Amino acid sequence: MKKTLRLFLWLLIVGLALMGAGVGGAAWWGWERPVLMRADVVDYLIDNGSTPRQMAQAMQAAGIEIDPLAFVWLARLSGRDKLLKAGAYEARVGDTPWVLLERMANGDMTQARLTFPEGWTFAQIRAALDADEQVRHDTKDMEAADILKRLALEPAAPEGLFYPDTYVFTPGSSDLDILRRAAQAGEQTLASAWQQRDRDLPLETPYQALILASIIEKETGHGADRARIAGVFINRLRIGMPLQTDPTVIYGMGADYQGRLRKKDLERDTPWNTYTRPGLPPTPIASPGKAALMAALHPEQHDFLYFVSRGDGTSEFSKNLAAHNRAVGKYILKRN
Repeated sequence: MKKTLRLFLWLLIVGLALMGAGVGGAAWWGWERPVLMRADVVDYLIDNGSTPRQMAQAMQAAGIEIDPLAFVWLARLSGRDKLLKAGAYEARVGDTPWVLLERMANGDMTQARLTFPEGWTFAQIRAALDADEQVRHDTKDMEAADILKRLALEPAAPEGLFYPDTYVFTPGSSDLDILRRAAQAGEQTLASAWQQRDRDLPLETPYQALILASIIEKETGHGADRARIAGVFINRLRIGMPLQTDPTVIYGMGADYQGRLRKKDLERDTPWNTYTRPGLPPTPIASPGKAALMAALHPEQHDFLYFVSRGDGTSEFSKNLAAHNRAVGKYILKRN
């Protein structure tokens, strides 16, 4: 009797082992087969806190044919279930379930890029964020003041606070997170530049330097002229002469500006009209890059008080009004 029982148990164990090996072999073969997908490349997003089952369901929803239960067991048996990371991923033709699992365990995420060019206004930055389909639009219905509050930024206006650069992010990232990174980059760049500034400037705070840099940014894209233009504005600030710079007038006009400044526009008073008001405007008028910021804090020393565009990106500089009027006649009014 005992021998019969032992034989039965032995046969049962062997049978189960063979069955397990067969199932395991079949499962392994299945995990080494490429998954079917709705396209050659499928992007999918794994939310924070997702379980392996929810991750598989997210892949299914994106168009990747994968069995959630089988994925859960593969993750558990391989010990990868504790390593899987949230984020944006890309599945490609030929990927097997094992490849997909390994990719998420290693955090091999896809990335997106968004560029804020130098000289952009906050309105342009927000428009770019709103138009990017890979960004989560948490600020879409928020006022600028609410955004500043959420980001714990002290200035009353957002203009100029967000550093122009290319930001790499995981698709699905919040626009608030991207703005936070841009604000931190701007704060760090400004603080570092301010510490290295020329010591005899008529600028009392880093924010004033940011304002001046934004004007320089909008006045010229010609690198060689930035420090000289900065010197013109510094000379004017020192003697109390109005800055009289068109970009500030344009900024103050807002949507009323239609591509051409007229005499009445220069006479129309706004907080940013540097023809009607002395000194710097109350806020920056755009996001200046590092070159414009360095020019504002290291202006060229000279006697120029005027400049006018030559029409080719460079500027003509003058030391007195008579010379400036001649330059205006030559380059603006086209008089010889």
